[in-house]
Amino acid sequence: MSSAQVRARRPLIVAAVGLLAGLMAGCMGSSAERSAQNVGRSPGPQVPYWIDAATVESVAATLQVRIPPTATETKAAHQKGFQDDGLLLSFVLPADAVDGFLAQLQPERPLRLREQPFVGEGEATTPFAHLGLPEPDSLAGVREGTVCAPCKGDLNTLEVAVARVDEHKSRVYLSGVD
Repeated sequence: MSSAQVRARRPLIVAAVGLLAGLMAGCMGSSAERSAQNVGRSPGPQVPYWIDAATVESVAATLQVRIPPTATETKAAHQKGFQDDGLLLSFVLPADAVDGFLAQLQPERPLRLREQPFVGEGEATTPFAHLGLPEPDSLAGVREGTVCAPCKGDLNTLEVAVARVDEHKSRVYLSGVD
């Protein structure tokens, strides 16, 4: 390249370097502004997060559900959300006690039987996997339905699913939004 060609391109190179420097300064300023805005704020937990102190009793009370005395393998979780909280409650009942428990819930409509698992569905926002359980959507032969929507008090919705464990027992899954 001749010196005349280099001199002719010099203004373009200077302009490109100036533009690049301006863009970098703008990005750095945005980052500095964000840091300044966050000074003095406590980092706090990210939302959503699981509440470690949640108990079976506290979740059952929020869901307005009475756990039968014959229930075993009870598990519960409470997920704090930005606007709404997710509540999970699960337990195993003797097969002959399931219908009595469901009647106490007074579902809006009879539960429907879903023969096949949902395939290709999105991930649950409040997953039962957090409790070490399979998702009810991943199971076949599940009775499920809405108990209430809207519900009384602060509870927005309550869903129930019942999956057979064996011929003598079934697992009840309750999922609510508060």
